[in-house]
Amino acid sequence: MSVREFVVLGTASQVPTRHRNHNGYLLRWDGEGILFDPGEGTQRQMLRAGVAAHDIDRICVTHFHGDHSLGLAGVIQRINLDQVPHPVTAHYPASGQHFFERLRYATAYRETVRLTEAPVAADGVLAETPAYTLDARRLSHPVESFGYRLVEPDGRRMLPEKLAEHGIKGPDVGRLQREGVLDGVTLDDVSEVRRGQRFAFVMDTRLCDGVYALAEGCDLLVIESTFLDEDVALATDHGHLTAGQAAAVARDGGVRHLVLTHFSQRYGDPAEFERQARAAGFEGELTIAQDLARVPVPKR
Repeated sequence: MSVREFVVLGTASQVPTRHRNHNGYLLRWDGEGILFDPGEGTQRQMLRAGVAAHDIDRICVTHFHGDHSLGLAGVIQRINLDQVPHPVTAHYPASGQHFFERLRYATAYRETVRLTEAPVAADGVLAETPAYTLDARRLSHPVESFGYRLVEPDGRRMLPEKLAEHGIKGPDVGRLQREGVLDGVTLDDVSEVRRGQRFAFVMDTRLCDGVYALAEGCDLLVIESTFLDEDVALATDHGHLTAGQAAAVARDGGVRHLVLTHFSQRYGDPAEFERQARAAGFEGELTIAQDLARVPVPKR
């Protein structure tokens, strides 16, 4: 059975709190798992969330600030300790190659797994599989940062009433899908395009072209909202977004489900992030991320 869900491992920015671990997120996409921004403590959060090292096929790091990457050392060593049977690919800003190498070899351990390093140097496609295309867009932060976007190929949705109208049923449905035409009836006559699902992960950044490009048309957008709107000057100065800014991006991009995360420890009331997101005019489904939460990718 295919599972598409987003598992939240940590939601704190800069420093963890009593209730929020450093960043860490896993996207389950059918039989594959993509781990985003493993901050300190990610291994333990994986255990609490029921996520195993075997679930990880890719690691995507947006940038090399500690709250987004210090957990890499432990996660990589755990992948090797558990002898994950499949290769793992790591994406990260190419300018941070020396940071990645230091984290990968922070201490002695036995390497048992093939970990492929695939650094990101510019906007563009990082990987193409039958299940999705993964690409990256540059963001605006004091250190080089990239956001990630996953897009499923478009498919076809068969229309039962049209099939019945043309007398097509049983094995002939599969034959028509494979061959595209059956006794003069084309696939277009009895089906419609089903747009593939779209997911984006946007962390530390000011508003920029990359943010809007990543968010456009997403079924699920996970985006930082470190500050509340009254601290917009502070957000801009430090290279972050406010709740209202993030929600406005989602509103303008036609996002179906918005997940706000990466909260500054200065705020004690998470509900205020929701109030400001709604005040910005976002009317879709909205989740204020909590550690260990699971968010399903909206179905089409």
